[in-house]
Amino acid sequence: MIREPRVGMTHPPRTLWEEGHESGTSVVALGAALTLTVAVLDVAMLDRVTVLFDVCFVMICTGLALLVRPADFFVVGVLPPLLMAGLFVLLAATSPAALGRADDSMLQALIRGLSHHSVALLVGYALALAVLLIRRGFVTRD
Repeated sequence: MIREPRVGMTHPPRTLWEEGHESGTSVVALGAALTLTVAVLDVAMLDRVTVLFDVCFVMICTGLALLVRPADFFVVGVLPPLLMAGLFVLLAATSPAALGRADDSMLQALIRGLSHHSVALLVGYALALAVLLIRRGFVTRD
């Protein structure tokens, strides 16, 4: 299958690193929707946020870095911590037991959730930044 070049491109994308074409706002909306969906499914199945969420979060962060267009790299570069913190604030306010203990305050549930899932945040953030760095090399090369 031969692809036509996208507007503003002199040639069709040749590699995975050159494929991203979604706007920053679209990627943020997709990331928020996917993160919330995974968390809701995890809590519905297991009554708490587990390692399933962590694995999916890392994949979401990496996927978003591959989808975004080069002009919006900054948006995805700051997105992973905002996604996790936003989701955990929502969960801490509505269901603190999903992040910690049932008797935790909102702040304690938020801190407990962020500390328990900090490895997923670190890995997801690092992979997203690495993908953006690799993609930047391909964009500036052309």
